[in-house]
Amino acid sequence: MAAPAAPRPSVLFVTDLAYEARGRRYCDEDIFLTSRLRESFDVALCHPRDAAALLDGFDAVVVRNSGPVLHYQEAYDAFRTRARKSGTRVYNSLDGRGDMAGKQYLVDLSRAGFPVIPTVDRAADLGLLPRSDGYVVKPKLGADSVGLRFTEEPELPDDADGTLLVQPRIDFRYEVSFYFVDHDFQYALHAPHPDRRWVLEPYAASSEDLDFARRFVEWNSLAHGIQRVDACRTPEGDLLLVELEDLNPYLSLDRVTDEVREAFVTRMSASLRELLA
Repeated sequence: MAAPAAPRPSVLFVTDLAYEARGRRYCDEDIFLTSRLRESFDVALCHPRDAAALLDGFDAVVVRNSGPVLHYQEAYDAFRTRARKSGTRVYNSLDGRGDMAGKQYLVDLSRAGFPVIPTVDRAADLGLLPRSDGYVVKPKLGADSVGLRFTEEPELPDDADGTLLVQPRIDFRYEVSFYFVDHDFQYALHAPHPDRRWVLEPYAASSEDLDFARRFVEWNSLAHGIQRVDACRTPEGDLLLVELEDLNPYLSLDRVTDEVREAFVTRMSASLRELLA
């Protein structure tokens, strides 16, 4: 008599299928990903507000296109606290130093001399910013341009030290994103037209480009998960970091070839199995 098959790992897939993002359809991407993950895992979907209450019944929790945390901060904090207390395996793991922890990393990397858009968070440091035709002010806990505003001069409200970021507006040729699973590069996409950020096309990354992107992936402490390194190409040809997205990066899988998409799903599934091992 054959032994019964071992139970398949169960995954709680956290997503907001109703979230509307400009130029992107989050729901399509997560419907595709869950359809493929079901080949190896038992998968259930839930809204981010429900994750804390449901996570105990699953072997792992995968956080994907759940929208800006700013919209459900209390629920997200409760989820992180409960996951850590129960030892639940979370993908992406909760040890990231990028957007997962807010945008303080942009200040830290700027101070440390990394190739990032110059960033300060204190009024006393505004003079460190280069002169520019304009400046961007945004909250450290923002996402998807929530709370972002433009100013002619670098400025911070008197009571905003430590909560807002100020950056010069950068003249750039195009934006480019590098996508990683764990520390393994998967593909790159770029927006050749600066005024159409989400009209993305495949990008052939050079060895210098990948050295740039890997520097930030290696700086990050993320043990397991998906990272997206967003950068802009200056008129001089340099790359500057715009964002290190390690919480729930949109993947633009509809913009890559079938071969690249299949390779990504295979690598993500392997990474999730490694997390569960």
